[in-house]
Amino acid sequence: MRDAVLNVYPQLEEITEERRQKRWRFRPGSLGRMEEVTLEELAAAHRALSLVRREGDLATAKVLERLLAKNRAQLTGPRRNRLAPDLDAQLMDDGVAFRPGPRERIAPEILSALREAVLAGVMISANHRAHGSGKLSRYTRLGPIALLFGEWRQYLLAWSEYQDNLRLLALAGFETIRLKPDPYERPKGFDLQEWLSESFGIWREEPFEVEWEFLPEVAEEAATYLFHPKQEVEWLEDGSLMVRFRARGRQEME
Repeated sequence: MRDAVLNVYPQLEEITEERRQKRWRFRPGSLGRMEEVTLEELAAAHRALSLVRREGDLATAKVLERLLAKNRAQLTGPRRNRLAPDLDAQLMDDGVAFRPGPRERIAPEILSALREAVLAGVMISANHRAHGSGKLSRYTRLGPIALLFGEWRQYLLAWSEYQDNLRLLALAGFETIRLKPDPYERPKGFDLQEWLSESFGIWREEPFEVEWEFLPEVAEEAATYLFHPKQEVEWLEDGSLMVRFRARGRQEME
């Protein structure tokens, strides 16, 4: 058994203690090279970095950049040199294109403060300007739950102390944020994915039953789409496709 382990982990060294007892340990600095990062893992991390940059999540992008730098530093020189051209080629083949179109600019310090508050589970005091009316709400106390990133506008889902309810606030509307020492806990039993699945987008009116019928000439293509996490599909006798789900968001559906 000992020899089998030593064959797998040659970096182990034998130490003889008092009373002639033996033990084995990994040589200093050798544990980190037990299993080096693979080309596929590096490419996946680079893809994740491109995706969060595209969505405007610059705070997460910085964390991923540090992680990638650490991974590259752990590679031995020869292996790093061998992987470099393969990684460049794979990134070109599996590139993430930045889609054209408008995107709101979010100040990095706003994103960093919100992310810190979410991770720390503390309240914030914020000055926030409403997108539609332009009204500035000062010193609004919020319990941040999650940052929601999309193709155009990004939001913070938070509990409002004033309204005693959940709110969606556009990230671009935040002008100042201060973290407070007061802890904040999500409502008991709250499930973020369940909450998100209730809406077709971000509009939050009362949920209603939705039925979409796709004609035979477009039914095959429609079947390749997931319109809602809890949708039910039914093929009709004439070749049409019926998609049913319950959600909010009538304005976005129309």
